[in-house]
Amino acid sequence: MHQCMGTIHENGDIACIRPIGIIHSLYLQRGDAPRQGRLSDTESTIEVLPAYAEGLQDVESHPHLIVLYWLDRSDRTALRATPPGTHTEHGVFATRSPNRPNPIGFAVVDLVRRNGNRLVVRGLDALDGTPLIDIKPYSPGIDCVRE
Repeated sequence: MHQCMGTIHENGDIACIRPIGIIHSLYLQRGDAPRQGRLSDTESTIEVLPAYAEGLQDVESHPHLIVLYWLDRSDRTALRATPPGTHTEHGVFATRSPNRPNPIGFAVVDLVRRNGNRLVVRGLDALDGTPLIDIKPYSPGIDCVRE
């Protein structure tokens, strides 16, 4: 699980994303997952690899977390998508389609509890076995855009 999931070559520099964990969920295939994780009360477990478990210190002081994950079963060639409930095609960067050149998933989840290196969360739409990229605390003062 330590292989590089994606590289970016720019001016000879290479950036590599390595998974820090794995997501365990009831969603086995794309049709199982909700359109948006926040629309579901289903609980999932985020397992942080032992090498990164120390990074979870004090995470339980945050009721909501931002979870970034690699949509490893997505079509990376797609540049257009038709959002659910519409009949209008858009460029993928104007949608939340999982099919995109760099399939990074993003979810704001509720932290239900922490059990060692495992976080039980609500509001995640990731498929079972999805690689975890990062976890960040959600901050309403910073992350909520007020119109």
